[in-house]
Amino acid sequence: MEESKALFFFVLLAAQLGLSSTQVLRIGGIFETRESELVSMDELAFKFAVNNINRNKTLMPNTTLTYDIQRINLFDGFEASRRVCDQLALGVVAVFGPSHSSSVSAVQSICNALEVPHIQTRWKHPSVDNKDTFFINLYPEYTAIARAILDVVTFFKWKKLTVVYEDSTGLMRMQELIKAPAKFNLKIKIRQLTLGNQDARPLLKELKKDKEFFIIFDCSYRMAAELLKQLSSMGMMTEYYHFFFTTLDLFALDLEPYRYSGVNMTGFRLLNIDNPWVASTMDKWAMERLQGPKQEIGLLDGVMTTDAALMYDAVFMVAVASQRATQMTVSSLQCHRHKPWRFGPRFMNLFKEAQWDGLTGHIVLNKTDGLRRDFDLDIISLKEDGTARGILEEGGSRLTKRWSKIAVWNSYRGMNLTDKSNRDKNNNVTDSLANRTLIVTTILENPYVMYKKSDKELVGNDRFEGYCMDLLKELSNILGFTYEVRLVADGKYGAQNDKGEWNGMVRELIDHVADLAVAPLTITYVREKVIDFSKPFMTLGISILYRKPNGTNPGVFSFLNPLSPDIWMYVLLACIGVSCVLFVIARFTPYEWYNPHPCNPSSTLIQNNFTLLNSFWFGVGALMRQGSELMPKALSTRIVGGIWWFFTLIIISSYTANLAAFLTVERMDAPIDSADDLAKQTRIEYGAVRDGSTMTFFKKSKISTYEKMWTFMSSRKNTALVKNNKEGINRVLTTDYAMLMESTSIEYISQRNCNLTQIGGLIDSKGYGVGTPIGSPYRDKVTIAILQLQEEGKLHMMKEKWWRGNGCPEEDNKEANALGVENIGGIFIVLAAGLVLSVFVAIGEFIYKARRNADIEECVSFSTMMEDLGISLQCYKYIRRRPRPHSRASSACIFCKQRGAAKREGGRQDSST
Repeated sequence: MEESKALFFFVLLAAQLGLSSTQVLRIGGIFETRESELVSMDELAFKFAVNNINRNKTLMPNTTLTYDIQRINLFDGFEASRRVCDQLALGVVAVFGPSHSSSVSAVQSICNALEVPHIQTRWKHPSVDNKDTFFINLYPEYTAIARAILDVVTFFKWKKLTVVYEDSTGLMRMQELIKAPAKFNLKIKIRQLTLGNQDARPLLKELKKDKEFFIIFDCSYRMAAELLKQLSSMGMMTEYYHFFFTTLDLFALDLEPYRYSGVNMTGFRLLNIDNPWVASTMDKWAMERLQGPKQEIGLLDGVMTTDAALMYDAVFMVAVASQRATQMTVSSLQCHRHKPWRFGPRFMNLFKEAQWDGLTGHIVLNKTDGLRRDFDLDIISLKEDGTARGILEEGGSRLTKRWSKIAVWNSYRGMNLTDKSNRDKNNNVTDSLANRTLIVTTILENPYVMYKKSDKELVGNDRFEGYCMDLLKELSNILGFTYEVRLVADGKYGAQNDKGEWNGMVRELIDHVADLAVAPLTITYVREKVIDFSKPFMTLGISILYRKPNGTNPGVFSFLNPLSPDIWMYVLLACIGVSCVLFVIARFTPYEWYNPHPCNPSSTLIQNNFTLLNSFWFGVGALMRQGSELMPKALSTRIVGGIWWFFTLIIISSYTANLAAFLTVERMDAPIDSADDLAKQTRIEYGAVRDGSTMTFFKKSKISTYEKMWTFMSSRKNTALVKNNKEGINRVLTTDYAMLMESTSIEYISQRNCNLTQIGGLIDSKGYGVGTPIGSPYRDKVTIAILQLQEEGKLHMMKEKWWRGNGCPEEDNKEANALGVENIGGIFIVLAAGLVLSVFVAIGEFIYKARRNADIEECVSFSTMMEDLGISLQCYKYIRRRPRPHSRASSACIFCKQRGAAKREGGRQDSST
């Protein structure tokens, strides 16, 4: 019995010694509770952290962490002061909470006086003269958050945005952005949500009316959840809007209802979810919340919020600091005695020197003010196709959303794009359009969009056919979207009135009534300022549609038409010129003079058949292809005759060939041939479609001709401008009216109505494109699809399909033109060259004959030669006597040679004889 008593006392002593070796640290928590919740999220995170730390025997092997929790009402600073004094009397190493600013100030002043660390995990704007040396806040420093917001706006290249804030603290967080417009050329509107009222729809309605597409919401996650529902009900959850939420809990909200809306949504995330330990801790938190009372699940369905993670890290910080503390005792402190805790400053320094990786990333405190300045923020965004991506797999938590981390922002290094962001840019072009239904606005215009002829009643998209419908179908096949075609309400393409208001399809795109405009919508400068266009799927220009001119009745002198009047005049001058040249050369050359009596060689008479009249007769006969009895004998005259015959051969052949064309082709007599002809007259009325791109072109043009045309059209708006192309075509057919319209439409119309034709060339060059609202994510993808269709040749095949008609006879559209100088001018050059050559040959013949005579006769005087030449060139004489040499030698003798005396004597005897 005595032995058993001794053993019992020994075991009891050992147990007491073991217990005495384990240190117990108490921490205090003061938490505010709302009326709608039994326990706050901060309190749950506080307990969750203490329990996890106590389970981890390696972190605090000889220390047990315990807590004292006090609950107070919101805005009750006096109650907070009383509760913190109670906790300090129990002996705590640190005080956590509360969260509201008025209560925080009361608790902070007491902790600062008694030198007990006060740890905060909510945003607090520190005062300039902050002397709270025992204050620690793990929430990111507010100026850094402000810089992060500005960097995000700069990253997205926003030039116009609206800031919507919930309370006055939002303006403090936005101060860097508010000061930015002067530096970054930003236009910022600032709006405040109605305090105490969660219905923000009146404000959202104003933002939608003002077309504010880039909006920053600075609000709590509770308000963010309500805003998302109201944005959806207002029809603002579309791809044209980009919402940025400054709350760090955006990732934890349930965005499943907006999965396929295409809305652009961006936010910050502080939790380091890429760390497996963080993911595991969040899973444990979610499991505990889902297994606990329903009141503890809260708004986020068990997902750990940023505030809960910060509270977990704050408690973890106490464990890290206490692990390094030695010989630290906790004593009871009395608020009314003002005797501080003697280990408080040393314990505070351990907090500031500690560095570790928590749920919210790497944690480092500033040693001067206890704030967290070095931290990372993930820039997260919904994926383009509406699915979220990036935190955990479904096995971790059924409520964990998948986000895309596009960048990481560091408080010192700034923005840094992630590799995942670059991979996302290389996604297939169909990613953001798959399973989308787009509203397409269009207009009835042949052959682009037409009603389909059918015996059955057609509904929906099946009602229409045409080039644009085929194009829309091809785009749908490539990009994977479905579409609903709607005709524009006012039946107009889109133009701007004097007040700057738009109508037609352009207005529907501006108002986001439609997502695409697939129609013959011309890409213009003024339209490009209010909507976006894809690359053109068809190029064209403005031209003139007019009635085909009537054929001219053949006149009495229509046989002259094959040659232009200039050519007829040049032929007549050539005939006269050649006849004169032939006359002169024939009289000049001695080889055209012959003895008319060949049986009497001693006759002194010689004859020349080329009188002036005979020379003309020779030319006319050759021109008429009849010839004459005159035949040139000298080489020079034969050159003239030959070149003239060649000339007449070309002229007559060309005339004959063109005469056949004039006899078989009906010539058209068009009153106008170009836009200049239209501008110079007022008899023929002309105009364009009202409020169309053609009208806008003439209205905005600075070219004098087109300005004059617009003045004419604007002065007769009621008659010159038509409602649509169909009305204009009817006017062209029934009245003396010319329609200014796109060349592709003219080509289509003229293929089906042979009474209409295009007059002149293209006035300008432009293209048709697919219209989208400004900033639409579809524009680039549609452009890529159009380029693909162009490379595959499908655009050309679609045009051939819809433009091909019955056609008109090609000869009806041709016209024989009179030959001009540019056609046969070269033959005149050949003729002139032949005439020049004949002149030189004639001179050579004359000199040669003169030298031969000089060999027979002693001398030929220059005066004798001139006299002989004068007689030869007399127009009316064709017979003259053979020239005789003079008896006396003249000083002007040009062909004299020295002869022997015997030869000179013989020459005289011959001469006298």
